[in-house]
Amino acid sequence: MSRTSHTLRLVLGDQLNPEHSWFQSVDPEVVHVLMEVRQETDYVLHHAQKILAIFAAMRDFARHLREAGHRVRYVALDDPSNRQSITENLDALMQHYEARRLEWQSPDEWRLDTLLRTWAEQQQFTTVEVGSEHFLTARNELAELFAGRKQWLMEHFYRHMRRRFVLLLDAQGKPEGGQWNFDHDNRKPWPGTPSEPVDARPVHDHRALWAMLQRCGVRSFGDPQAESMRWPLNRSEALVCLDTFIQTTLPHFGDFEDAMSSKSQRLFHSLLSFALNVKMLHPLEVVRRAEAAYRSGDAPLAAVEGFIRQIAGWREYVRGIYWAHMPGYDERNALGHHLPLPHWFWSGDTRMRCMQHAIGQSLQTAHAHHIQRLMVIGNFALLAGLDPKALHGWYLGVYIDAFEWVELPNTLGMSQWADGGLIATKPYVSSGAYISRMSDYCQGCTYDHKQKLGEGACPFNALYWDFFDRHEPILGGNTRLGMVYRQLQKMQGSQLDALRAQAADIRARIEKL
Repeated sequence: MSRTSHTLRLVLGDQLNPEHSWFQSVDPEVVHVLMEVRQETDYVLHHAQKILAIFAAMRDFARHLREAGHRVRYVALDDPSNRQSITENLDALMQHYEARRLEWQSPDEWRLDTLLRTWAEQQQFTTVEVGSEHFLTARNELAELFAGRKQWLMEHFYRHMRRRFVLLLDAQGKPEGGQWNFDHDNRKPWPGTPSEPVDARPVHDHRALWAMLQRCGVRSFGDPQAESMRWPLNRSEALVCLDTFIQTTLPHFGDFEDAMSSKSQRLFHSLLSFALNVKMLHPLEVVRRAEAAYRSGDAPLAAVEGFIRQIAGWREYVRGIYWAHMPGYDERNALGHHLPLPHWFWSGDTRMRCMQHAIGQSLQTAHAHHIQRLMVIGNFALLAGLDPKALHGWYLGVYIDAFEWVELPNTLGMSQWADGGLIATKPYVSSGAYISRMSDYCQGCTYDHKQKLGEGACPFNALYWDFFDRHEPILGGNTRLGMVYRQLQKMQGSQLDALRAQAADIRARIEKL
């Protein structure tokens, strides 16, 4: 076969969709390019499993394309010709193949989107950007829907999506069950029954890949579990994971969606977010499968609605927020928080049992479910006043499913209220009582979730009241916080002074909590 090619097509590491129209026919004049580059391993400190899972899936995708008859150029991290930069590699490859055209699928991160568009403008050959054929909405659709509105409420967008894709609607076009949202029904703590489903995900041995990463000096953190990683490599494996979730786990997802337990790492969550975010699965096929389970009587409405809301609602919503407010969204810090992240974010070495478990699990598995991320780790970070941009970097690095388009709005907006309330109508914070109610974390903890003051008091409690006290000029007029501020008013005097002093002491010794 001739070395030359008319067209190169760039496939990024989160564009592993074999059903994309690019791959529906074989053209010997087209070379598909995948590359492992230090530019992507190093722009933030990543969890070891995240690097391994993406690289392993990329390699498997290249294998799949070759077996289907496509021409593929795979640039491994240790390839001597690798310039370790996407655009510098493209310069060399375009010259090597004497190609006259470069195509790429729209990146999901502003950083890469800007890089490729800026680079393309400087080239003499033809450059073409095509869609990834993955999302249910266009990048600018949310901004157009909310044009002129101060708050971009997800619930309004979610109902729009339900109607648009005819999801969980009855014959009259009304929501099944007579209401759009069953979130109130999905807040039960887990008593230990029903049993957590068996983890049916595949097991992969990535020790050879891990050895290569170490030889190349790639920095990472967390447990690589290189000999027994359980993240899917391809669409076939991801579909098995989807089938298993629908059949064994979805029926209980709703009831225990917000529950946490030291005895379980996943409870009834799907663990499909990695496969979705690297595009092995399409969001519409996932929500259709969930809806079919409701229609067939195999899963209750509240569970199915809650699951569909996460994917057809929230996932598309935060992507729209991201593209409407980048660049610059990552610099927002409405509450002026600047405290550095304590060392135990990278070790889990804290005596707070809830943080120890949520962070420890994150470091071990590169995953934690949304309540652990929001109401334990994010809750503490917001109450303590940790720097939201530093927290964003940690979330982006530690989680297997974290790509900036989905992680950044969740962290800065939903979790840290750093966007001043664009996403969240109020800060999502709580004292130790909420964590005790929704988990078993407080059992056996060094700190007492019922105490506000003293050495043995739960740090969340004093930090909670101090947070609202410190930020009264910004939050005091929020109608959703009226009860909080009425209660705070009753604490004026020595009680509030003691809470302020306790909170100040907690922040001063945060490294030793």
